[in-house]
Amino acid sequence: MPKKNEIKANAAGRSGSKSGIVAIAGLPNVGKSTLLNTLLGQKLSIVSRKAQTTRQQVLGILTGEDYQIVFLDTPGVIQPRDKLQEFMTQASFKAVSGADLVIVMVEATERDIIADRQLLERISRVDVPRLLTINKVDLVKKPALLPLIAEYADTGLFEEILPISALKGDGLDELLRAVVERLPEGPFLYSEDQLATQPIRFFAAELIRETLYELLHDELPYATTVLVEDFKERGGNKIYIKAIIYTERDSQKKIIIGRKGEQLKRIGRTARAKIEDFVESGVYLDLWVKVRQKWRKNDFFLKTVGYSRRNL
Repeated sequence: MPKKNEIKANAAGRSGSKSGIVAIAGLPNVGKSTLLNTLLGQKLSIVSRKAQTTRQQVLGILTGEDYQIVFLDTPGVIQPRDKLQEFMTQASFKAVSGADLVIVMVEATERDIIADRQLLERISRVDVPRLLTINKVDLVKKPALLPLIAEYADTGLFEEILPISALKGDGLDELLRAVVERLPEGPFLYSEDQLATQPIRFFAAELIRETLYELLHDELPYATTVLVEDFKERGGNKIYIKAIIYTERDSQKKIIIGRKGEQLKRIGRTARAKIEDFVESGVYLDLWVKVRQKWRKNDFFLKTVGYSRRNL
């Protein structure tokens, strides 16, 4: 099971406790999930070089001596092309609009100017305090960073701009300081040793999906999702998990299964090891692959696999 992490911001000298919801928002693949995982010291959000990996809000809880931050890692903001992407976009902006503070993340290395402007325009319509983090600053030289900081400062949208490297942890102490300063006074929202709210079966499905991205790379179609159909604790410190990988076409199913089923066995071994590390227990992973045509456009199926507006 996830353990309480040990990262603490320096919030000394503040009277009473503080707590609040902090959404992490930005374009796809800028490092939002990496930031959440690094802050918590525990992998909760799956990470991949493939864009739009995060599809649902992932909630992670960071508790210090006198503060508690409830982080929401949101799907990357996109122009939706199907019902799945429509759900993802709605999830992002519901999280942002309901938060006490928003961390908007951009990256220092690459910029899509049009998408960046659309993001800022949407963010400007949300009446929530905003911080800007410029990620991957370890990959650029400081003279190239200063004009970028000035450009974002000129928008007047952000209370503070913080250069960071989410992967290496650079600048995260300053980010936590800025977040804690802006948290509202109030009691903790969750118990002090709680790190997440989603059930273990949610994280099991996410770890299987991450493994698909890692092992298949560009061979893997975006039209793939995972449903944990059965999750049972058995004797001998063993958990039984039956999970189904859904694709949209038979050709995609063949890629995942591989020659004589070797690819699927490899996926299962790798995913099982990740899940066992996460739950700190032995796991029997029963992995299947099925075809569900056009599932990204099917409201009923999207609800079945957890992409429902009721979950927003």
